[in-house]
Amino acid sequence: MSDLFDYKKEMSELRFTEIQKKALAEAAASAARTPAKRRRPVFRTALIAAAMAAVLVVGSSAAGILPSPTEIFAPLFGGAAAQTEVIDKIGRPIGASDTDNGITITAEAIMGDQYNAVIVYTLTRDDGERFLPEGKSLDETHLMIDGFNGASWVRGCTQGGSWFVDEDPEDNRIQLVETASSNAVMTKGTANASFEDLQYWNTETEQAELLYPGKWKLRFEVDYEDCSLHLGGGETFSQDDMNFTIDELTISPIAVRVAYTADMAVVWSDAPSGRQSPEDAPKAQRFLENIEILLTKTDGTVIDLGGSGGRVSPDYEAGVSHCSKGQVFDEIIPLEDMASLSVGGVTYEIPHS
Repeated sequence: MSDLFDYKKEMSELRFTEIQKKALAEAAASAARTPAKRRRPVFRTALIAAAMAAVLVVGSSAAGILPSPTEIFAPLFGGAAAQTEVIDKIGRPIGASDTDNGITITAEAIMGDQYNAVIVYTLTRDDGERFLPEGKSLDETHLMIDGFNGASWVRGCTQGGSWFVDEDPEDNRIQLVETASSNAVMTKGTANASFEDLQYWNTETEQAELLYPGKWKLRFEVDYEDCSLHLGGGETFSQDDMNFTIDELTISPIAVRVAYTADMAVVWSDAPSGRQSPEDAPKAQRFLENIEILLTKTDGTVIDLGGSGGRVSPDYEAGVSHCSKGQVFDEIIPLEDMASLSVGGVTYEIPHS
């Protein structure tokens, strides 16, 4: 295993046989029957991306007037006045699209902060017919896309997730929401995204079946306003027989990120890149999962962000491990609605200037 260990890493580095793809599809079907943690005002389902090698090229641009970021993000991340004000400030339209075999995929809009971003794609059936199989809802279909590794425009260690959304099961379109987080600045760059063969899980045959064959490749510029607030740095806490120093803490209306250093160099097992072995799980818990992150809102609501994804990079010469963890929120939370953020018991008040 490399020195950079990506905990809860997306499957972008994995390659699967057909048998493995079937197993993934079965897992997706099982997961879809489990109540989701994310709460959306529309139907959604988890996306399993069976990653395939792909060459990324320029996609065509959508013609006409682009929808505003508020139109795209408000139904997904909240449409209250304070939330739409945030979207208007940091959201940017994209409008890059590509069409193959009667299906058009369009990158609609992006918003983000220094280390996190959210992109919404629309998948449209050009003949106007129902996008999903007849009589099936999104939660019953368990869609999968080959060749989707997420939009790539930053260097560094990235992590994230993606899921489908369907506001109207009877119309000719669905949406794909992608979140991305990195230890490198993400606010500018040229992004590439590739998609191949949309499939669904047939519960009657218990097999993954091809819904729409095709290859779609998009390229677009990323340029949005960073709304991050930086808090503290240098504070310490102790737990699990280790001492931790908080190096950097950033929070924005869409995400949180904490970078910290542990006074012990973790030693990982020799597992394949991107995989976590059973013996590494307790180590990941000590350095990542057990690090508590609590966001308290001004109304007294406490949001537990301790389960955020992250990474651990040991420095054996210095005898320390450099760690970071964070996530994109389920909804937009204006900074004026945040009271404090606590990391490992160290509490930071959030200024409202």
